[in-house]
Amino acid sequence: MQDESPTLPVVLAIGGHDPCGGAGIQADIEAVAANGAHAATIATCLTVQDTCNVLSLHPVAAETITAQASAVFEDTHISAIKIGLLGSPEAAGAVIRLLNRHPKIPVVLDPVLAAGGGSRLAGDRIVKLLREEMLHHCNLITPNTHEAQRLSHKSESSTMDECARHLLDLGAASVLITGTHEAQDNPDITHRLFSPNKPVVTSVCQRLHGEYHGSGCTLASAVAALLAQGDPLQTAVKRALDYSWKSLSHGFRTGRCQSLPDRLFQLMRKPMTPDE
Repeated sequence: MQDESPTLPVVLAIGGHDPCGGAGIQADIEAVAANGAHAATIATCLTVQDTCNVLSLHPVAAETITAQASAVFEDTHISAIKIGLLGSPEAAGAVIRLLNRHPKIPVVLDPVLAAGGGSRLAGDRIVKLLREEMLHHCNLITPNTHEAQRLSHKSESSTMDECARHLLDLGAASVLITGTHEAQDNPDITHRLFSPNKPVVTSVCQRLHGEYHGSGCTLASAVAALLAQGDPLQTAVKRALDYSWKSLSHGFRTGRCQSLPDRLFQLMRKPMTPDE
């Protein structure tokens, strides 16, 4: 063992595997690394998906999720936890038990309830577990408007303020509702950070052309990495939103549908020429 070797804060990223590499734990690894931390990972499910949609989910057994977590925690100090796609109620239960055992670690939840192509990825049992047993563990949840409405059991006519306040009442410490799905003809996007007894903090950015695969994973993982390094929540959110927008603005296409964020855009990678 090289005790003199440098260390990085470790984020435990819990989520699904995306074979096209745009979302899920591969996105988590890239975003966490780009924001100064190291990602340990727990796979909750395998997916069959491409840049267009998720075709099927294949959940990992709850006991395997627990075994993965035990191996990591016995070996590594975890500074933050990021949770994405759960894949099954059993997986959600295993993650909730993990959070119960480690109540002091900051938690960022990206409540992945549907794919960008529209496929539902979380049934009512998972939503119930999130509402009743997971939200109160979370320092931050990062739903889009559709996810905020479903998690809060509010109708489509409900305001985002109403959704956020209900999610805070359910136990979430802070709620960042991303505005990408609102008023898609608007050239700007407004994100809103809600915290108890504090004014709403808004962040406005330019709407980018096209659709992106893995943007929610990118944002939540960046926040977790910055929290792991000691950033206050509001600072981490602001920095993560800026990083995520830049990742999307450098996005590239590998398939037929959504573009992928370039989470490693700082590397200034040289694109291949047609002859290469």
